[in-house]
Amino acid sequence: MRNNSVTRQTLADQVFERIVDAIVVGDIKAGSPLSENEIAVRFNVSRGPAREAIFRLEAKGLATRVAHFGARVVDLSLDDLRSLFELREALECMACRLAAERISDAEVAVLEDCLRGHAERPEVVAGQSYYQPGGDQDFHFAIARASHNQRLFRALSDNIYDVMRPYRFRSSQTPGRAIEALKEHRAVVEALRSRDPAKAEAAMRAHIRSSWLNTQSAFQKAERS
Repeated sequence: MRNNSVTRQTLADQVFERIVDAIVVGDIKAGSPLSENEIAVRFNVSRGPAREAIFRLEAKGLATRVAHFGARVVDLSLDDLRSLFELREALECMACRLAAERISDAEVAVLEDCLRGHAERPEVVAGQSYYQPGGDQDFHFAIARASHNQRLFRALSDNIYDVMRPYRFRSSQTPGRAIEALKEHRAVVEALRSRDPAKAEAAMRAHIRSSWLNTQSAFQKAERS
């Protein structure tokens, strides 16, 4: 987590991003209550920005409101995750195919720079984890944007990516998975660079299915512990 104190500019946005980071890396656990007062104290802001940030978490699917208990961090079941992965595979493979047809040289360069940066992170080199910040710093987000299909991009960015980020991060902590995922990302970029839609779609499908198998295994292991 970054410094808990935030500036007064776009407070709700900053608080929202800090809470998302905390949820993704597990500083705020799945199922944890989200109190306006506690959020306000934690990030040194008033209750207004804290309240707005919680509303945004609900809109993104990262929090849910329970009658008589208030907002809580979403805690997905294995069936929920399976459904999301099935939807993600269908949409991301389509996005990757379209990106192979439409991506610009500049967008390919951005993806390559993104992966170079990821590969230099100590935790990735050590195979410990593979954390991707949101927005264009997220490899999958950038590919969805490169599809140049705004409806498809919004379907992924608004309904899937944010809610799956904590589970993607946990999956990446499986020994060896970070390096394996980076190799799979490179295979996708190579297909995009060659403007091969079928190869790009196949590479993305292989990556997502590998991610699902790893996520499923990690989820089941956590349930048994």
